[in-house]
Amino acid sequence: MEVIKVINDELNNLFEIRTDDGYTIESVHYRGNTLCISSQVGCSVKCSFCASGLKGLIRNLSFEEIIDQYKLVVKNGFNVENITFAGIGEPLLNWENVKKAFEYFKSLGLKVSFYTTGFPLSNFKELLTINHNGLTLSLHSVLEDKRKTLIPNSHSIDNLISTLEDYIKNLSSRKKKLYSIGYLLIEGVNDSQEEIDILINIAKRLGLSVSLLKYNEIEGIEYKTTTDEKYEEIFLRLRKNGIKVTLSNRYRTRKIGGCGTLMVNRLQCSTF
Repeated sequence: MEVIKVINDELNNLFEIRTDDGYTIESVHYRGNTLCISSQVGCSVKCSFCASGLKGLIRNLSFEEIIDQYKLVVKNGFNVENITFAGIGEPLLNWENVKKAFEYFKSLGLKVSFYTTGFPLSNFKELLTINHNGLTLSLHSVLEDKRKTLIPNSHSIDNLISTLEDYIKNLSSRKKKLYSIGYLLIEGVNDSQEEIDILINIAKRLGLSVSLLKYNEIEGIEYKTTTDEKYEEIFLRLRKNGIKVTLSNRYRTRKIGGCGTLMVNRLQCSTF
């Protein structure tokens, strides 16, 4: 593997990395010490709002390809203290290689966190139990039919919430803070008062915080980002109901390296 291009803006550094068989994947260095890495070439979960799965799954990354993303970024002079599995691919669908990479990163003293749709459930159950530094369940809708349109390949909401609840109910308050619900606001899709009220009830039931993400618009995908006013309104409603909320920071809302923007073979189809 090799870095073939680094695309920068004032906040993020997007690494285009070519695999030995000719694909390019992406990793993002942000906040000065955090590296968002990919686990697959493409993605079979096919979230309808995400650029990473537009071409489906091509293949899993090997253990060596996962950790080489870190090695290449460090070799290029960037400091890395935190690893987040939130790049291209669903980490649970390449679980054996991801788990091995997780153990490698932890052996180096790095903090490792995960974003996951919770699919497949058997691997999600194991992920809950490992010594990670943060796990966000990407829910994105609280209505079953709607979630199926947003995340076609996943489990039912009830199964995911029940699995999460069964594990965290016996955790200490300190440990429970490592878990959160991810909710990506998309204008006119999942930002209604009814849906936010259900989200509030789920967060209260679990005793978890909500990572309230702002959608990054992507060329070729019809969804639109929620207005700043709507975003603030929903944030305040969650807070008013006692829910701790984490907002999309400025690193997550960039054209370069923002949530949902990473893709396979970018340089073959577009340029910045």
